[in-house]
Amino acid sequence: MKDNIGKEFMEKTKYKYLGESDQKKKLEKPLLQLDYDKSKPLIDLPKPDKINVPKVDLREAIEKRESVRKYRDDSLTLEELAWLLWSTQGVKEVGGVWTKRTVPSAGSRHAFETYILANRVEGLKPGVYRYLALDHKLIEHNLDENIADRIVEGAYGQSMVKHCAATFIWVAVPYRITWRYQVRAYRYLHLDVGHVCQNLYLAAENVDSGVCAIAAYLDEKMNEVLALDGEEQFVIYLASLGKKIKK
Repeated sequence: MKDNIGKEFMEKTKYKYLGESDQKKKLEKPLLQLDYDKSKPLIDLPKPDKINVPKVDLREAIEKRESVRKYRDDSLTLEELAWLLWSTQGVKEVGGVWTKRTVPSAGSRHAFETYILANRVEGLKPGVYRYLALDHKLIEHNLDENIADRIVEGAYGQSMVKHCAATFIWVAVPYRITWRYQVRAYRYLHLDVGHVCQNLYLAAENVDSGVCAIAAYLDEKMNEVLALDGEEQFVIYLASLGKKIKK
C-alpha cells in the first residue's frame, strides 16, 4: 500500500493526537439535518406508528441475511419504502445537539443524509429523492431521465443499482460529528454507516426484499452526480434493494 496511508490513518486518529473540540470551544453546533429548498413540495410518508408490514422473527431475519443482486420487477409500495427509511434513520427523539434514532451512532450525532434512487416505487416518479429524517418526508433531488445511468457509472457499472426497486445512497456530513470528536470522527462515520446498512438488510426481510451493500464506487463521480462538494458532504455507502426472486 503506497505510503501505508491506512496505517497512518489509524495512527493519527488515536486519542493522543486530539486537541480541544469545537464543541468544547462552544462553537456553533452543526445542523441536525441539512437545509433544503422550501419551494419544493414535500412528499408525505406513512407515519411510523401507522406502517403495517408483516412481522418477521429476528432470528429468522439474521439467519436469512445475504446479499442479493438480482430482483423481481415488482415495485415497492410507498409504505414499504417508509418502513425501510424509518428502520435505517428514523428519528425517535430530538435533543439540543443530538437525535436518537433507530440505529446507534457515536454521541448520537447521526452524521448522514439518506438519498434514494427510486426506480420502481409506487407513487414516485423515477429519480433521486432525499429523506428528511426529522420530518419523515421525502423531497425531490434529481429527476433527470438519465440519473439512474449516471449513478450506475459512478458505481463501477454495477447494473443492479438501476434494475432494483430502489438504491439507498448514504451521504456523510462529517462536521456533524467532527464538531465533537475531531478527526477520530472519521472512524466513527464508517462504523455508524455499517449499523445503518445492517438495519436495511434486516428490515428488508419484512417486505420480502433483498439487499446488496455497495462499497465499490467512484467517489468523485458519485459526489458529482448528487451535486456534493466531496468534503463537507460526500457519498460513503450505497445499497441496492428489490423484491426477492422466488427460489
